[in-house]
Amino acid sequence: MKNEKLKLISEEGIRIDGRKLEELRPLRIEIGVLDKSDGSAYVELGKTKIFAAVFGPREVHPKHLALPDRAILNCRYHMTSFSVDERKPLGMTRREIELSKVIREALESVVFLEEFPRTSIDVYVEVIQADGGTRTAGLTAASLALAEAGIPMADLVAAVAVGKVEGHLVLDLCDIEDKYGEADMPIAMAPRLNSIVLLQLNGRLTKEEFRKALELAKKGIMEIYQKQRDALRKKYSEVSLMEV
Repeated sequence: MKNEKLKLISEEGIRIDGRKLEELRPLRIEIGVLDKSDGSAYVELGKTKIFAAVFGPREVHPKHLALPDRAILNCRYHMTSFSVDERKPLGMTRREIELSKVIREALESVVFLEEFPRTSIDVYVEVIQADGGTRTAGLTAASLALAEAGIPMADLVAAVAVGKVEGHLVLDLCDIEDKYGEADMPIAMAPRLNSIVLLQLNGRLTKEEFRKALELAKKGIMEIYQKQRDALRKKYSEVSLMEV
């Protein structure tokens, strides 16, 4: 007897993890979680768990790489070997190198690098558990770590993936939806500027589906953005109370 095809969305519009089509996974955000860094953040989105740390601005090594008019923003996205079901090889994979570049370019669009010439700002994104959406959650965490480090930015960056699963547009894909869905579109925005700083698409969407997916992504991003602001507000209100 053949196995029945895996059903990702029920006839009632409920997804495999119990969420509605336009619902984010449970989101937890903390900042200032790593004492040895200049800024840090932890983002937990469903079963995806990510730390981000920022060091700098600091002196560039070797010195001849320094830029006279701005800082260098370095970014390393890395998945721990135990973050996925099949143990990942040690070292950086091609995908990790690519996502490091993607995250760096998105952050460069909002960071005032010209304020720190001849220095480097180093961002580390460490995925300790992966269940889909690691690049977007990593970017969300990295943005918060930069803010906690006191790096001036035009805005925070919040990110989420939207996709198409069994013909339905859905918000915040988990790993199984990403693997078996028809499309996956990670999007990052600087919400206050109403500016898209990252948009990728794996799969196909019609023009109308793309428009609706973009609106759905904006809805999710605004929810995440509010949680980012709440986490920063909570941290610094606690600091103010300690100083009184």
